[in-house]
Amino acid sequence: MDKNIGLKSVSEILGMNFYIPNYQRGYRWTERQIKDLLDDIYEFSNKKKSEYEFYCMQPLVVKIMSFEEKEIARLNADETWYEVIDGQQRLTTINLLLSFLQQTADALGLSTDTYNLCYQRKTSTFDAATFLVNISTVTQVDDSHIDYRYMSNAYLTIKQWFADKMRIGIKGVKSDICRSLLEYKPDQMTPTRDKANNVRFIWYESKNEDPIKVFTRLNIGKISLTNAELIKALFLNRSNFEEAKDENNIKLRQQEIASEWDNIEYTLQNDEFWLFLHENDNDRYARIDFLFELIEQFDLLKLFRKEDDPTTIDEDKKKDTVGDDRYRTFRYYYEYFRDGESIEKIDEVWKHGIKKYFSILEEWYNDLKSYHYIGYLIEYGHDIPSLINLWDNSHTKDDFIKRLKVKIKEITDKCPKEYKEDGSDKQKAKPALLFHNIQTVINQNTIGKEEKSIYGSRVFYKFPFHLYKKESWDVEHIDSNCTNDLSDSASQKEWLINVYHSVNKETQEKIVKFFNNSATAEEDRTALFDEIKTSLGPAYIPEEKGAERKNRINNYCLLDSSTNRSYGNAIFSAKRRIIIGKDQGKYLGIPQLSKDGRLEVPEATSAKSSFVPPCTKHIFMKYYSSMMSYANYWIDKDAEGYETDIDNCLAQLEN
Repeated sequence: MDKNIGLKSVSEILGMNFYIPNYQRGYRWTERQIKDLLDDIYEFSNKKKSEYEFYCMQPLVVKIMSFEEKEIARLNADETWYEVIDGQQRLTTINLLLSFLQQTADALGLSTDTYNLCYQRKTSTFDAATFLVNISTVTQVDDSHIDYRYMSNAYLTIKQWFADKMRIGIKGVKSDICRSLLEYKPDQMTPTRDKANNVRFIWYESKNEDPIKVFTRLNIGKISLTNAELIKALFLNRSNFEEAKDENNIKLRQQEIASEWDNIEYTLQNDEFWLFLHENDNDRYARIDFLFELIEQFDLLKLFRKEDDPTTIDEDKKKDTVGDDRYRTFRYYYEYFRDGESIEKIDEVWKHGIKKYFSILEEWYNDLKSYHYIGYLIEYGHDIPSLINLWDNSHTKDDFIKRLKVKIKEITDKCPKEYKEDGSDKQKAKPALLFHNIQTVINQNTIGKEEKSIYGSRVFYKFPFHLYKKESWDVEHIDSNCTNDLSDSASQKEWLINVYHSVNKETQEKIVKFFNNSATAEEDRTALFDEIKTSLGPAYIPEEKGAERKNRINNYCLLDSSTNRSYGNAIFSAKRRIIIGKDQGKYLGIPQLSKDGRLEVPEATSAKSSFVPPCTKHIFMKYYSSMMSYANYWIDKDAEGYETDIDNCLAQLEN
């Protein structure tokens, strides 16, 4: 590559003009990357340095723009503009940092200028350059555009980083970093040589070469760029649009693709949408990547079909050509464009590939039954390609739903009604319990729709897969699996501890007295226990069940692991209060015995609320009981009503 290679300090690029073309990704640096850069610069600014030592930034690769290119981009043709081929993430971050440090720079007598950034993706609703000029006024994250979101979050991260440093007593941090960025000291013997201990970019100025090809070659091996970003460079290569002689049409088509790309990525960045389709640990920098992977996996572009069977992919040929590493998807598209790029080829991939798949996913997300059934199947191992294949082979939407039900039934049919007496196999009930929750939500929405209520046909509640997938889930006993017939001292103490939060203040005082008055004779303690038990009545007396009755599906519910661990073998009423507290963001601890046998009652504290599945809520609200009786216990009638509701939901898979 014909290029000029050198070093430029930040001070040397002040006042320069940089153009960010469409093939570049939007600004996507995260809090971690920004803090790492600030930490590095601060560490450099405070260390003992030699005379010519400097902090070296990663390369900034640019190409000086021609008169024609500036005209097409609607830039001032009399000014020098550099097209940024690589490095705009670092360039934008330093720009944000300089904006934050303007007052400090002025106080130190350093330059308060910055450099100009112009983004090709400018629209009536998106103008990053203007946004950056006014970035110092940002007080909260701007979600109106994905680039704005990252830029404003970056500026607030910078602001908070300095605030944290000053809060812990580090003085002069702004001045130190400001000097590292902006100081420039020419050597008296060699004026072009900089003696300052400052921050410098490795400066690559490309000459006489297509910037797209440079961009691709520079980044194909970098972890920082995704397949999608490399593919974007292929898509938006200006040479693809040469047949469109009208420059305005070229720009319009490029802008159209870039805008649609951003809209798709913005939707996929919504966790409610993304986690309906993926596991919580299946995240990626550019989520649009997975759409390109789908096309590559299906060989939608038909690059590697068997000669004797065009419906089948020649996997060996495909592997030999594009490989099987992380960049196989990019190489797949590179192979597609190798024989020549054109608008027609781009439209084939974009309109009939990416947009097609995305519209299918959107339709699933917005449809009540598709959303819930697909979300369930993905939770139990079905992948998106197989579900898309099922969709393509279904005659109607109703046919598709029936096929989904068949696959769900194959899973739930493996869930028995009865389990081992020790409950060791209770996790086998999870698929049935999860489906019960999901079908319950569908039924609640369907009722409103069929009754033509004030809600009309709108879905007013979806099962939140994005919350469900962020927790670890247990199958937990509703009624404690431990027996407690109140016939011995240990069971009596456990019972008193667990009813504590469910009784009035007078009874609570008696319970405290039972535990804390060591001078009380045993017979008097027995009499006090009987008094408490009698005053509470039968509603507080546990209904004794055998182990076989406690280990049926009608005594199981879904509960997040942290909540499950917090209440152990507590009785129904204690569990109820803890679950309600979890839903409300409160922690109401169960009383505990100290080492000396005294009762200690933890204060109610605020806690992080967590998702409680709807059917678990219904259980502890006595939703499945025809009459509200024995509010403090899960009795047989409750269990029977609950099991009937589970059966009714499972039966809907037959329709």
